[in-house]
Amino acid sequence: MTLEGKVVAITGASSGIGRATATLLANRGAAVVLGARREPVLEQLVAEITAEGGKAAQKATDVRRRADLEALVETAVQRFGRLDAIVNNAGIGPISRFDALRVEEWDAMIDVNLRGTLYGIAAALPVFARQDCGHIINVVSTAGLKILPTMGVYAATKNAVRTATEALRQEAGPNLRVTEVSPGMVSTNFT
Repeated sequence: MTLEGKVVAITGASSGIGRATATLLANRGAAVVLGARREPVLEQLVAEITAEGGKAAQKATDVRRRADLEALVETAVQRFGRLDAIVNNAGIGPISRFDALRVEEWDAMIDVNLRGTLYGIAAALPVFARQDCGHIINVVSTAGLKILPTMGVYAATKNAVRTATEALRQEAGPNLRVTEVSPGMVSTNFT
């Protein structure tokens, strides 16, 4: 399957699922625009992709900041002339029992997993409306389907993303595709 000419922005692209997605899409011909906080890692990944003949750009992106998602999308449009898809992949998942009261970690998961996804949607929708086409891909988790002790807040954030994704899918007209990807356990440095 070729993705030649397609432009895809990916959050959380410096490692794990995001990095693997970027590499796969670039190998299949897509231009990828990589967003994550670790800019040196993004620069290295862009160098690897371009050395293999792929097209890639990067933008330091903290998904907790709406302006960063807007800048990521704008980088895609300025560099490659369009945006065909955004993969809202960035996520964190520190786990603990509720009675450990790690409220700051709860806040962080809400900010990254839920709010970051919503900011990605908000950044991409105006571009997709202008182009009359686009694809929003949100990474959720099987943790939201099978609730386990110590994973309650993480699962809640992923279920919130699942709900928002389904609502957006129902609202979307014929020119906007909306997809959720629900991975299970994956061997990454995810925390």
